[in-house]
Amino acid sequence: MGGPVRSGRPGAGAGGAVRRGVPAGLLVPALVGVAFLLLPLVGVLARTDWPSLLHHLTTPQVTEALRLSLVVSGWALLLSLLMGVPLAWLLARVPFPGKALVRSLVLLPMVLPPTVGGVALLLAFGRRGVLGPWLESTFGLTLPFHTAGAVVAAAFVAMPFLVISLEGALAGLRPSLEETAASLGAGPLRVFATVTLPLLAPALAAGAALTWARALGEFGATITFAGNLPGATQTLPLQVYLLLQDSPEAATSVSLLLLVIAMAVLVALRGRWTGGAVREARATPPEGAAAPADPAGFADLGAPEEGPTLEKPPIRPGAGATSAPAPAAEESDLRAELTGYTRFPLTAPAGTTIAVVGPNGAGKTTLLRALLGLTPRAHAEVLLGGRDVTRLPTHRREVAWVPQDGALFPHLSALANTAYGLRARGVPRAEARRQAREWLTRLGVGELAGRRPAQLSGGQAQRVALARALAARPRLLLLDEPLAALDQTTRARVRHTLRRHLAGFGGVCLIVTHDPVEAVSLADRVLVLEGGEAVQDAPPAEVTRHPRSPWVARMLGGNAWEGTAGPDGTVELAGGGLLTTAPGEATPPGPGAPVLAVIAPEAVSLHLARPEGSPRNVWAGTVRELTAVGSRLRVLVTSPEVPALVAEITPAAAADLGLTDGTRVWTAVKATEVTVVGL
Repeated sequence: MGGPVRSGRPGAGAGGAVRRGVPAGLLVPALVGVAFLLLPLVGVLARTDWPSLLHHLTTPQVTEALRLSLVVSGWALLLSLLMGVPLAWLLARVPFPGKALVRSLVLLPMVLPPTVGGVALLLAFGRRGVLGPWLESTFGLTLPFHTAGAVVAAAFVAMPFLVISLEGALAGLRPSLEETAASLGAGPLRVFATVTLPLLAPALAAGAALTWARALGEFGATITFAGNLPGATQTLPLQVYLLLQDSPEAATSVSLLLLVIAMAVLVALRGRWTGGAVREARATPPEGAAAPADPAGFADLGAPEEGPTLEKPPIRPGAGATSAPAPAAEESDLRAELTGYTRFPLTAPAGTTIAVVGPNGAGKTTLLRALLGLTPRAHAEVLLGGRDVTRLPTHRREVAWVPQDGALFPHLSALANTAYGLRARGVPRAEARRQAREWLTRLGVGELAGRRPAQLSGGQAQRVALARALAARPRLLLLDEPLAALDQTTRARVRHTLRRHLAGFGGVCLIVTHDPVEAVSLADRVLVLEGGEAVQDAPPAEVTRHPRSPWVARMLGGNAWEGTAGPDGTVELAGGGLLTTAPGEATPPGPGAPVLAVIAPEAVSLHLARPEGSPRNVWAGTVRELTAVGSRLRVLVTSPEVPALVAEITPAAAADLGLTDGTRVWTAVKATEVTVVGL
């Protein structure tokens, strides 16, 4: 006794997991609880007079009560939908003082005794209640002892089921879906009708069914507030109450009917009430899924080289005529003044692509959301083509946004997704679909127009998201790490396609990225952010040669050491140690100025013995890590004299030196290989 009870079949759990033993101390009371709930139902089934069941259910009193119950529950459901859907949206999306109190009021009818609820309704809407006399004198509406009163009582106790169901579903939806719809030109009502409501449909159906079932079975509030008048307020539960006094067998038959209806609703809602309704809306497209054979013919596009590149690859203005996008609705330069968490001015002429880089928390996504007017963390005074859009809502700014997850609408096909922005801007349906199909073809996914996002691979979904943004013809295009979730091969292909299309874009494009290859190959300028401030804004080649941020230098693969300028071209390192540079190489204004010393990994040489000769920077260290990067090895060396240093050597050189984790080595850097920039 008291030992674990083993499950009968190994691996029978959800997902094939092996079920662990269930302690008898939990199993026994759980089974007792099931029996406690089941036995009353068994009692109804056992005591039902089956031969007389049809007769009991077809008597005039029962059929009239059933008709009235259906009418009352139907109107109660409609009333709950009219008030409950906006209330659920308010609670889920709008911060306001007293929200906790309002939510408590919504839940109160669920825990309040129904008769107490009926008394409260009577004191509020009765002939001597707070509003009752006014309703009667103004509208001639008397609720107690009328069918309308039964509707109000049923809605009062049933509406909370709808509100809490929808509020939970709204909380589970990705906000990026609605924000992206707004950036494509859809107003708040259109976003709600075309994105929010369709995604809420399963949860709405579940909440509505529960609300209707609860209204159908309401008894206490109805009899207290509306009375028990045949043909007016005597619903089926009240009929059961009367039949218990005169005909218990008939009462059992009617109870069985209500029981069957309730069970049918619960079985139909299996999985919905527990959150399955919004699972699809929360899910993102499978990023690692194997895609079907690529219908776009990407094989002939080729992939750009992955090696370091100092200049943005040139693109002929006339190249790729069939795939070059139409320009923005009107070529627009960008002028923005950002305040709050992000604090700097930003200007760019039409046709400029800016890569925004920086460490996590630097303010990159905040910058994009400020330009969209979607964040309280920062404010942006924005002029596009000389037009001040600062005080315009997101859907009227002509700023398209592609968030990190793409935010494709899961209930729409790739074609409908791409046409969404055009339809929001008033383009007729046929023309919008024609233009959308052209954009999908340009991006290489035209044959996937009929698929939904869940049927697309990560690369295909990203191309559809990009096509949707470009099809909306924005003045400003914002891409938040659009390629981050893709594998290396797909990323190279999508990057190649994106570069071709940005070449003909007539507006300004900002791309947030952590990939130096993307920054160098896609952008005309690189904007480096740290702590919400712009520390560098320059062409890619300039940022590559003279990074003004340790993070960027490390992102580009270099060693970056902070320090202060010393006499005679030396740098006193922040962590201790001294670095010697070549005369004339230091650029700080004078001794004591903060500087950044950048050393390329290939400029670091490794030796088993202290080197002699020209190197002026020599330190003893220990190998801590060896990493393969393409055809070369990166070696991390730690030293008590200077910060950790990364060297890049060939595998043959590593073999000659016998390098392993823990090998003692000497590192050497020539003074001429050190680049010093002021901070």
